[in-house]
Amino acid sequence: MDSGAPQSAPFSAAEQSRYSRHLTLPEIGVAGQKKLRAARVLLVGAGGLGSPSSLYLAAAGVGTLGLVDNDRVELSNLQRQVLYGTDLIGQPKVHAARARLEALNPDVRVEVYDIELTAANVLDILSSYDLILDGSDRFRTRYLVNDACVLLGKPLISAAIHRFEGQATTYVPGAGPCYRCLFPAPPADGLVPNCAEAGVLGVLPGVMGAIQATEAIKLIVGAGELLIGRLLTYNALSLKFGEFRFGRRADCPVCGDHPTIREVRDLPEACGADDLAAVRRLDPRTLYALLSGPHKPPVIVDVREPREFAVAHLPASVNIPVRELEGRLAELSQHETVVFVCRSGARSLTASGMAHRAGMRKPAHLEGGLLAWARDVDPSFEVAPVG
Repeated sequence: MDSGAPQSAPFSAAEQSRYSRHLTLPEIGVAGQKKLRAARVLLVGAGGLGSPSSLYLAAAGVGTLGLVDNDRVELSNLQRQVLYGTDLIGQPKVHAARARLEALNPDVRVEVYDIELTAANVLDILSSYDLILDGSDRFRTRYLVNDACVLLGKPLISAAIHRFEGQATTYVPGAGPCYRCLFPAPPADGLVPNCAEAGVLGVLPGVMGAIQATEAIKLIVGAGELLIGRLLTYNALSLKFGEFRFGRRADCPVCGDHPTIREVRDLPEACGADDLAAVRRLDPRTLYALLSGPHKPPVIVDVREPREFAVAHLPASVNIPVRELEGRLAELSQHETVVFVCRSGARSLTASGMAHRAGMRKPAHLEGGLLAWARDVDPSFEVAPVG
């Protein structure tokens, strides 16, 4: 990776001492360290994930770091956000982070954006950087950043954390799938609790943020194998890593063969608390009883992608991917009872909320999705991986 910054200038004696452990690695060496010095890396989020990743990238000698975050330091952050101290409570995160990073490595330039990332500013901000790290905690931001990176042709290293679990993947334009290839649509607002609601192990973002920094350094210097087309998972309780391979989707709305997303846009609020409260939640055995009982069975709408649906689906179910649902809800208006299903229950709950907002009376969804169906009703049922 080459940002266009000069790489030929020799290292000072102080730089040679600071980066001596890198310089002795054949995979990095002088050439790789100069690439790090010339690189411009933007971190979206200066919280749990942004703290360790920015510290390690600054320590590694990345020449320019950009930080996007409009939050202020709170006492509850300090259990995991190691960029900050108690004396910084109340200060804007990006300004406090800049002082810490510049103290760690005065040779690093830190550019800060004390704003919320939106469709109106995302392209301008991302366009001047070589590489983006997404450590945001909002689905709206994750999809916005992914779409912007695809449209701008920027590599993206994405990570997320929840309770005791983390995940990470890397997108490189033209080399593999993007975030939407793995997760075509965001879950309903309120479906996935945030750290304040669900809690998070304090050291977990340290592990995942360090992985993001590792990927960034490898990408910049051109060493090793990246997480392209691989979702790395980590469970802190079992101390196990896992890996899920996924491919580029030809029908991906942003990086597919015929993209429908040609400009960045802020995601609409898919559904709120009132919509979710109106959804009837069925466990697998209740749905089985409805399907096998003497009364007219409900209409089953499988909102997974066609490739998932083709592997296996419930009898007589109709396939309408959640990304198409808004434009096809009229097809379901004549049915008295509609049950939405998907792999794990996330997309079906999103679909149910969308249906309620459109006027459907008491839509239902399968709690736990087809994974729960295979567990509780039909162990032979084959649930396809996402996408």
